[in-house]
Amino acid sequence: MALPKLQTPTYELEQPSTSEKIKYRPFLVKEQKVLMMASESDDEKQVRDALAGIINSCTFGKVDAYTIPMFDVEFLFLRIRGKSVGEKVELSLTCPDDNETKVNTTLNLEEIGVTMKKEHTNIIEITDNIKIIMKYPTINDMMGVNEDIGNVDKMIDVIKRCVHEVHDGETVHNKVDISDSDLSEFIDSLATEQFEKLGSFFDSMPKVAHVVKVTNPKTKKKGEVTIEGIGSFFE
Repeated sequence: MALPKLQTPTYELEQPSTSEKIKYRPFLVKEQKVLMMASESDDEKQVRDALAGIINSCTFGKVDAYTIPMFDVEFLFLRIRGKSVGEKVELSLTCPDDNETKVNTTLNLEEIGVTMKKEHTNIIEITDNIKIIMKYPTINDMMGVNEDIGNVDKMIDVIKRCVHEVHDGETVHNKVDISDSDLSEFIDSLATEQFEKLGSFFDSMPKVAHVVKVTNPKTKKKGEVTIEGIGSFFE
């Protein structure tokens, strides 16, 4: 006699970058095992593929986790994870006033959203005539960056991947028509102030973040801790 088929519940969310309604389901044990094995391997590519695979499967193939912005990936995974193994997460945070005292707190993943600074724009004005239109980095664009965040060459690689168009007056240069060498030469020719404008795009772009108010039990001082990125929401 065949075992009964289990019905998996479905939920709905709004994809941050598009405001499109997306149906999703919790991940299954077999999918969780793949993610756990990838995490234990400490291999960034395995973790990326496991994460993308879960999002693609749990959104019934409606979302391609490799092509959407990274903040979409993080938001979707937190929602899927919440419905799969629980929406409450226990964290130990460091008080900002002394940078050593730990306090425990409980987060509700349903309350975590995507934040963006008011001054953010993806149009970078290099000169009066020259503008760079940026796209948001994907999970592929960010490969290798988190583990070597201080490497300038890797950061320049991410910037190059996120250039969508270069406008020179009325002339529009699409990324697909720009050679890698020409783009590298163009970025290398930027003044420091102009290059910093590109950095501001990444600093102010949408991200999954949550501010937690804490009170140091030793000093009684109150402070705030900002939690960003998927890894920061789990221990």
